[in-house]
Amino acid sequence: MISTAIRVARVGSAAELAAAALMVLGFPALMLAALVPSIPAFAAAAAVTYLADHYLHRKGSYLVNRLSKVRAGLSIRFLIRQLLLILLLARLGLADDLIYYGAIACFIAFYGLQAPHGALVTLIRNRRRMPVATRNIDLASRIRIPDAPPRVLLHRSAEKMLHLDLAAVAGILVSASLESAVAGFIGIGITVGLGLLYVLGLVPYVRAAKIPPNAEKVLAAVDEWLAEYGPETVLYFSGSKDSVYQVNMWLETMEQLDSKPLIILRERAILNNLAPTTVPVICVPGGVHLMNLDLTNVRVALYAANVGKNIHLLRVPTMKHVFIGHGDSDKLASVNPYSKVYDEVWTAGRAGRDRYAIADVGVRDDDIVEVGRPQLAPIQGWSGVPEGRIPTVLYAPTWEGWDGNPGNTSIVLAGENIVERLVKADPPVRVLYKPHPFTGTVSKEAGAAHRRITALVEQAAAERATDGRFTTDAAARTAAKAELARIETRLAELSGKSGGNGNGNGKGDEAEATRDGVVDPAVHEEVARLRGEWNSAYWRSFGSHEHRVITGAEPRLYDCFNVSDAMVSDISSVVSDFIASGKPYAVTDSAELGVEEFKRQNTAVRAAVILSNAATELGGLLDAVRDPAGDPLAEDRGDLKRYLLGPDEPTSIEQFNTAVANLALKADTRNLGQEAPAVGADADPEPEPDPEPATVPAHGLTAAGDDLAG
Repeated sequence: MISTAIRVARVGSAAELAAAALMVLGFPALMLAALVPSIPAFAAAAAVTYLADHYLHRKGSYLVNRLSKVRAGLSIRFLIRQLLLILLLARLGLADDLIYYGAIACFIAFYGLQAPHGALVTLIRNRRRMPVATRNIDLASRIRIPDAPPRVLLHRSAEKMLHLDLAAVAGILVSASLESAVAGFIGIGITVGLGLLYVLGLVPYVRAAKIPPNAEKVLAAVDEWLAEYGPETVLYFSGSKDSVYQVNMWLETMEQLDSKPLIILRERAILNNLAPTTVPVICVPGGVHLMNLDLTNVRVALYAANVGKNIHLLRVPTMKHVFIGHGDSDKLASVNPYSKVYDEVWTAGRAGRDRYAIADVGVRDDDIVEVGRPQLAPIQGWSGVPEGRIPTVLYAPTWEGWDGNPGNTSIVLAGENIVERLVKADPPVRVLYKPHPFTGTVSKEAGAAHRRITALVEQAAAERATDGRFTTDAAARTAAKAELARIETRLAELSGKSGGNGNGNGKGDEAEATRDGVVDPAVHEEVARLRGEWNSAYWRSFGSHEHRVITGAEPRLYDCFNVSDAMVSDISSVVSDFIASGKPYAVTDSAELGVEEFKRQNTAVRAAVILSNAATELGGLLDAVRDPAGDPLAEDRGDLKRYLLGPDEPTSIEQFNTAVANLALKADTRNLGQEAPAVGADADPEPEPDPEPATVPAHGLTAAGDDLAG
């Protein structure tokens, strides 16, 4: 029931739900305490509403944002509490006392300060908002960008300003209890004084010296940098904050390009959630600003998603446009008819080409180029379980999706059966359970199944810890944990040096992040090295036989691939990626289509062990892990890997760079062809010969080609 309430209220946890309930119930309690009247009850209810409100704001609760839509926003809640305090004073018989009039005057003056405070905050934010925001681009040497105001002034400014009434409310309640106006007027003085100081503290930051140059100068500086840098290949992306993974997956590839790379984003939310990168980044929210940028050096534009805003760059004829997507699977999105607007569509392997041919959506076969999947380079191959270690099986189900299709995930119908058979396997195996982060967000059944599976894995891990057959090197584990702590400390230090996430996103505001958001390549390399060391130390910090539930961003999915000997999953890009390892894998037919139909509909499962919801077929997967030489699907997996992902040689990044170079050459050829007529048009025309008398050609045709015979 609690989980249902959490989902309906769209809060993140039971604590948030409790805080929301306390805040909602607190205001009727305030009214009741004012009518009784009871000063202690009013003080208690007021404290509850203050604390609950603050907690929900600190958590960024969706419920708090929704309250403003039903006319119960932050300012209204504070005003209601203050009006109820006035009612309390009246009910206490203090309507003729000085403190009563002082309270009214205080709250009127306090709300009088809200208007200039809000106006100044809005003005400062608007004047410091850049027409374009950048990372890894030196604009500071071209334009003056002053420091942002102190974070304390602008961060959650409305909440901070309104909470200044605490002193007045507390003082007035004390005065009502003691029947002395002194405490009340002290509180009133503090509230009004601090409110005035807050407003005055904002005034210096609206001066010209504290704001960046206007849009015209900023755009001119960006164009100057573009002309100097000369970007040749652009990764263009537009989308919601939740889709940032679609561009993040291409960052490392962009860093490895032979041509000069540039990333163009269209939404500030994407920029603020972009992973650290050394590639120059320009975020251009305005379509007009984008179309006026000097991108004359760009020859290839790469698109990771099919979205409407792509048109703002697609209109540029001097560059070639390529759809590279954000994954390789049999989903309908992989054959979107929109793809025919691009000059080329790049797929991982032959499978992508065949999908377009079968779908017949207008993408010509000549416009499809197979380039592999550069992102899969970290996935290691496999030649069997190392001697002395028990096999590790990764269970990585996808989430339930939005449409309630039973074939989306195995977690509801098959998850417990899969895990129970794995933890009871004989000879034993180790189980790693890594669920999709969205699991349970739509379906309560999926959330409940996830919790039961987690309990199964944890119980099996506890039982194995007392099993004498499994031993660990305690000293090695202790050393690994100490190394983990050291690495995490160093990563935290580097994160602070490089600005939040290493990409300038921890700076004071957008303008300051644009000025200072330049990644130090040495720091970037050290962070990458430390993350590799962290991953190694993490797996050494517990026994290679220990079952484990893995949630959160670290360790990453590919790291789990590399320590596993087999995987059980569902239809998703996870399966396509795992195929790069060449390891045995199983996929659950949760919709019960039947083995042949399941394979017909899903290319990626053609070399998999197909599981029913009872998971009775798991023995075939475990046999393949224990005896790779006798694995009947080994050859099929190799063929499928080449079909889906292309050949191992040349490497995918080499194929990708070759495709970029070839397309850039096509762009140059086209541009030269367009320039040639212009050159001819500019040349002085040759003098025309004197006209001669018209004669009839010997073949009976005029010069115009008209037939005069007969």
